[in-house]
Amino acid sequence: MRIGLFFGTFNPIHVGHLVIADYFANLPELDQVWMVVTPQNPLKQKATLLADHHRLALVEIAIDSNDKLKACDIEFKMPQPNYTVDTLVYLKEKHPQHTFSLIIGEDNLRGFTKWKNYDIIGDNYPMYIYPRVFTAQELEESGFDYNHQILVSEFPNACFCKDAPIMKISSTYIRQAIKNKQEVHYLLTEEVRKYVDEMNFYRV
Repeated sequence: MRIGLFFGTFNPIHVGHLVIADYFANLPELDQVWMVVTPQNPLKQKATLLADHHRLALVEIAIDSNDKLKACDIEFKMPQPNYTVDTLVYLKEKHPQHTFSLIIGEDNLRGFTKWKNYDIIGDNYPMYIYPRVFTAQELEESGFDYNHQILVSEFPNACFCKDAPIMKISSTYIRQAIKNKQEVHYLLTEEVRKYVDEMNFYRV
């Protein structure tokens, strides 16, 4: 199968993640999208980051009814810190019958040349890039002055998917809203919202 890899902490997974994942899962170039849950870095623990198994469970709950989406914990089994290029190699060794590509946001593309062995990734793996909305402050803070179309043109396997949905939904906002006892019904699937509520996540 042709697998698109969508990496994230998914803390928590929300409808924005799901809309983007479903869009790519329905491209004719892909058969499935694997949602790769990024493990917690033991050297950079964050109080707001749920344990790995809880975030994986939330992803599994969110995509349970969609056969084209799959939760993936491959990085849980790898040395820390994780690098995308190492994950790609490991996946290829573990699943030689599949071909893998990357699904990344435009914001990640802005720092792509700082990734470990980014040239190997760009030359050997298809990349599907979805657009993001940036405020003027975000652009200024990023220090990014490199046209993403130029970067895309450097890699023959890269595709900027300008028709992909633009989702301005933040896990940070959702966590803060839950902490402030605000409703997030339309930002999470009902199953995910119930799990978060029952486990009392993000309340403090």
